[in-house]
Amino acid sequence: MSTTAVPLGIKRIATLCVLRNGNNFMLLKRLKEPNKDTYTPVGGKIEPFETPEEGVIRETFEETGIRVDKVKFCGILTETSPVKYNWLSYVYVADIDAVTPPECNEGTLEWIAYEDLLNVPTPKTDWFIYKYILENKPFVFHALYDGELNLLEMKEEISNEELGI
Repeated sequence: MSTTAVPLGIKRIATLCVLRNGNNFMLLKRLKEPNKDTYTPVGGKIEPFETPEEGVIRETFEETGIRVDKVKFCGILTETSPVKYNWLSYVYVADIDAVTPPECNEGTLEWIAYEDLLNVPTPKTDWFIYKYILENKPFVFHALYDGELNLLEMKEEISNEELGI
């Protein structure tokens, strides 16, 4: 069997799980790239033959030890850059009890109130995710970056709306 290298720029497929209790989100302060030292939802790459929902449930358990059996699909985030950072992420939300954040080998899990999200380092794309989830609005976001991974523009494709960044 021959192996073929995946061409640079091909989107990686991932899942994100926003763990929520009311207006509070359990977020991961990441230890490694991408988004090192920023607060993000838990998640990761979808494995071969795995559905996005199976992937988000598995990744949530692997990173937090929290078993979520009910997740709600919220939308898609597509990120495009001229470098290796190219992702298509299925975004879910799971409502959980206000438990003490467990230990995590990917970083530190913390509860962050929605109104405090702008006061902690978080990717600009993610703030829109939290906003739309709280407003119960589906989304298809597309984020475009430059070669240094600065966010150039972001668009919500259902409404065809340019989002201020």
